Amino acid sequence: MVAAFIENPILLLFTVAAIGYWVGSIKFRGSSLGVAAVLFVGLLFGSLSPDLRIPDIITFLGLTMFVYTVGLSSGPSFFSLFRQRGSRDLIFVFGMTTFSAAVTVGLHFLFQLDASSTAGLFAGSTTNTPALAGLLDQVGNLNTSASAKKALSEQGVIGYSLSYPMGVLAPMAAILLMQRIFKIDYRAEEKSLRKDYPVRQDIASYSVEIQKPEMVDIPLRDLKAEYDWSVLFGRVERDNRVELAHWDTRFSLGDRIAIVGDRVEVEEVAAQLGSILPSRLSDDHSEYMTRRFFVSNPKIAGMKLTALNLSERFSAIITRVTRGDIDLLANSKTVLELGDRVRVVSRRKDAKGIAALLGDSYEQLSKIDLLSFGLGLALGLILGMVTFTLPGGLSFKLGYAGGPIIVGLILGGLRRTGPINWSLPYSANLTLRQIGLILLLAGVGVNSGHQFVATLSEGGGGTIFLAGGIISLITALVTLLIGYKVLKIPYSFLLGMVANQPAILDFALSKTENKLPNLGFTIMMPVSIITKVVYAQLLFALLK
Repeated sequence: MVAAFIENPILLLFTVAAIGYWVGSIKFRGSSLGVAAVLFVGLLFGSLSPDLRIPDIITFLGLTMFVYTVGLSSGPSFFSLFRQRGSRDLIFVFGMTTFSAAVTVGLHFLFQLDASSTAGLFAGSTTNTPALAGLLDQVGNLNTSASAKKALSEQGVIGYSLSYPMGVLAPMAAILLMQRIFKIDYRAEEKSLRKDYPVRQDIASYSVEIQKPEMVDIPLRDLKAEYDWSVLFGRVERDNRVELAHWDTRFSLGDRIAIVGDRVEVEEVAAQLGSILPSRLSDDHSEYMTRRFFVSNPKIAGMKLTALNLSERFSAIITRVTRGDIDLLANSKTVLELGDRVRVVSRRKDAKGIAALLGDSYEQLSKIDLLSFGLGLALGLILGMVTFTLPGGLSFKLGYAGGPIIVGLILGGLRRTGPINWSLPYSANLTLRQIGLILLLAGVGVNSGHQFVATLSEGGGGTIFLAGGIISLITALVTLLIGYKVLKIPYSFLLGMVANQPAILDFALSKTENKLPNLGFTIMMPVSIITKVVYAQLLFALLK
């Protein structure tokens, strides 16, 4: 069977992916490795023979696809978070990366490691493949013999391979440990952050009867401003007539109105206006209807709801947006994305026109705009090829990860440039991200497996393996401790900040059962990649 895998790397790739995915789904005491299991199954298969390899181009393709799609989906949040939280979090990430490098230097002298192994150890313990690539490129440019370059390269790869598994496992252990020490309640934390970071909302719709005299004959815009309501008002039923609420709507006693918003807030607003009716306003005999539409028209993707001007074009309002599994209350600042499902209240006769505007085609959502996707990836790879030179003659490249994620963040933040829509449908983005992650983990695991086991069996890898665990565990623990207790960063955010490797992010998402770790990951990833690429080369240059 090994011979078949040597002859057919694609067969090997999908066998590792399938078994790894299955192993990752096995739960032990409520926890599982998730997609990280693909890496460890790859290590097992790779240990069977030195001739078992997955072509590097597949590994780099997976890395590039993963970081680019993460950048695209995280771009809007990254720039929004930067505006909200300032540069504090970015400085914190830089500080923790510097701390990790400092620990590595200390272990270098403690265990008397060579410079190349130490730089590889840093890259592996922080699970940063671009840092290893930068190190190997730096070694290749040395003015020395080919045999010396090969030896230095092998030492760097061994340091990387032996420390990489602990770079994945140690942060997971730190997450579980600090979660227990801090007694984290993820659902309560998510609830407390729902106004500023509405990754999930408990959207409810109630019909309310106006019974408070102080609420009548006042324009709705004045009421919302005075009471700071962030709910949506839909149909108003008055004297057997139904109309849509607007800014100038004035309530009268006995009016019945549909209100949509976060359940707790809707109930508070209902108590201020009157009382909640036992049943909703009926659509049966009204000229108005409520219906869901798919956003599949690329021409409107990336546009704010206010730009659609639905209230005047169709006498319609969008009350909520469903993105993936998350229900969000619509507002004037909401930006539509391909794949969104929107709930619209409109006149029945306008349904066809609204469907034509939004697209409302599930089939269209399954297609990828290869012009924007290919062009964006190409721009990212070109940026990754650019050589940056620091004072002292040290140079580095962003590589297959740094370039694409930076370009992805920028294009995701822009959303569209003229006729080009850079975003992907939500489902397509998740599919490409998952495929990229599996290709990356399978490639790294298989290609490192034999050297990993050989070094351990010879008794020379224990020190590096231990050092990798120390670096990863201490860095994760200090990050969680300082971030949560000193800087008061939400723990769910911090999980994303310690998720150096995509498998750790997947593990964090499974623990929180919400998308908040993605926000921390979004803040951490660009700064982390660039800093680690530079530090790996600095360690080699200064310690050799």
